[in-house]
Formats: sequence, structure tokens, C-alpha cells
Amino acid sequence: MATVSNHFSSELKQELHKALAGLEPFEECAFLDYPNHQNVGDHLIWLGGLSYLTDTLKAKIKYSSAVIDFSADDMEKAIGKAPIILHGGGNLGDLWPRYQKFREEIVARYQKQPIIIFPQAIYFQDKTNLETAAKIFNSHPNLTIVTRDQYSYNFASENFFSCNNILAPDMAFQLAGMPGINANPANKRSILYQCRSDREFNKGATPSSINLSNLVLEDWTSFKERDYPSSLSIQGVGRIFSDAWKQGEVVPIQWTSQRIWKFFHPYAANFKPLPLAQNHLESLRYMHHGVYQFRKHRLVITTRLHGHILCVLMGIPHVVIPNSYHKITSFHETWTNRVPFCKLVTHHSQVKEAAEELLDTYYPEKFA
Repeated sequence: MATVSNHFSSELKQELHKALAGLEPFEECAFLDYPNHQNVGDHLIWLGGLSYLTDTLKAKIKYSSAVIDFSADDMEKAIGKAPIILHGGGNLGDLWPRYQKFREEIVARYQKQPIIIFPQAIYFQDKTNLETAAKIFNSHPNLTIVTRDQYSYNFASENFFSCNNILAPDMAFQLAGMPGINANPANKRSILYQCRSDREFNKGATPSSINLSNLVLEDWTSFKERDYPSSLSIQGVGRIFSDAWKQGEVVPIQWTSQRIWKFFHPYAANFKPLPLAQNHLESLRYMHHGVYQFRKHRLVITTRLHGHILCVLMGIPHVVIPNSYHKITSFHETWTNRVPFCKLVTHHSQVKEAAEELLDTYYPEKFA
């Protein structure tokens, strides 16, 4: 196998720090919108934000919550007039309205303290929804919106003109160099097609359009995770070993390594003293889910932005297919177009050629 040079994730981490260096310093904050769902990408973003606040800025997170369990009284008692930080991602807009509504409520309610929205992709389908968001955002005297691609930055500058708009890479690049993020594909034969199936799916990129051998079709495997009981009852242990057996494992290797990662990873010790500590540890476990899934394959084809970002972090050759709007293409054009072990295609018919080119470059040896 040819060597995959992977200094790119470290460079993007430096770009992230450079972009956020202009933020006003603070010693305490709230960190809101924990992703209480199974999407690995959102947990990568959350962990990156958590690490940036605690490790880079040395700020104390005094309150943290998901959207569903947010308490205004608890937060106000915990942080006073300290800044409020909102989780980054790809849901600033009206495609995922629940999170946008929460964001607008926070910005409208807390006019007397700084609010920072960590790197987001912006997409509005309805002009009325955009006008509502613009009115709320532009009325805040100290709102910073960090965007993670050039399209979103231009959009924010035009529509959220009273805000402090910043362009920066995705928060997940804060995880560059994190222990355990590595690939080991030398003896792997399979190719993963990570194909999303939600409202952002590019309908032209159906699995049947990818004509490659040894192709494994999955979205994030965390979406299929069984809810194992927290107490190791006889029934619970039986379910764990049964699932492992169905996956060809004599012992539940993935389940075991996830728990080791969750409780004994070097980052775990940093998260345990923080508010919402168990959630942060769950995010570590979800990150392990993604790393474990990708490590099984010699090449990845993905329709997810954080499939692409995780491949960059791990140094895995991969092909990226755009989603239903500009999110992936603009991010690639802005930050990752120089990554040599990544190929962005504009049409599903280009996937096979792009994949074979990467295989020839990084796996010139032929498998029997």
C-alpha cells in the first residue's frame, strides 16, 4: 500500500484556531444543543467543540444541555452573563426546523450576553423562514455566527449583516491527532458505500449506480445499534453475545472496545468533571462507532460530510458524492480540495472511475 500522507487534518485544525482567534476571551460559558441522537457526525462536532472550549480556550463549561432538556432557569443560575455557545453542524436553516427554532429562541431571549454559533452550514428553502431568522439574528447586539464553507459565509454576510460572521473549518477538525483515530486498511478487501437515506440524500446516488466489487452498503452503523441494558443482567449479556455471534465474532469485540474507549480513552478523564458528563462519554462511544466502522474497509464512498471529514481525520482514501444541496461541495471547495486521497465527484457515474484511481494509487498490489 502506498503511504497516505495525512498532515491535512492538522493543518485544518490550525486554520480553525486561526479563524476563532478573534473571539472575545471568556472564562466561563454555556454549551448548548447536545446531539442526543445516533448520528456519528454530530458527535464528532460536539466533541470538537467540547475540546476547543476546554483544552484550547481553557474555559469552564458551567451549563450544558440538549434541546429537549434545556432549562432557562438552570442555565441562568449557572452562568449569569457569561457567553452562550451553540453547537455547530449543518442545521442552520429550515431543513431541520427543530434546531433552528431553538437557536432563534436562545438568540431572541438572551440579548444581554455574547452568543457564539459554532461552525455551521446554512440552507434556507423558504424566504419567510429566512426573514424571520434574519430579524432575530440582526437584532442581537453581540452575536457571532461561524460558518464552515464559503457559500454559507457569503450568505451570512448578506443576510445576517449585523452579526460578526467568521469563516472556519468544521469543529470536528479540533480532533486531529486524537489518540485512536487511525486506519489499518492494508489487509482489507472491502469498499464501504456509506449512503445516507434522509432528506439530504442525493437521489441520483442510488446503491445500484455504484458498480464495484466487494461493496458494503451501510449508513452510520450506529443507526442500527440495539439499546443494550446498562446493567449486565443475564438477559442483557445474552443479547450482547448473540449480536456478536451474528456478526461473526466469538466475543463482542466492538461492544467491548467501545466501553474501553468510552471510559478509558485519554479524553474521557477531561470530560468526566463537566456538566452532562455522561453525554460527553456517550459522544466518545459514538465516535468509536464511526472509527470502528471505517477501519474495516480499504476505501470509503460517502454521501455524508462527516463521512468525508472522518476519512480525512483517519487518512482513508475515499470518494465523496454531494448531498442534496451545497453543503458538501462548498465545504470541499473551501477546505479539503487539496487532500490527495479524496475525490469529489459531481455525478454518480464518476464514482467507479474515481474509486479505481484511488485504489491504483494507494493499493497498487492486486488481491487474489
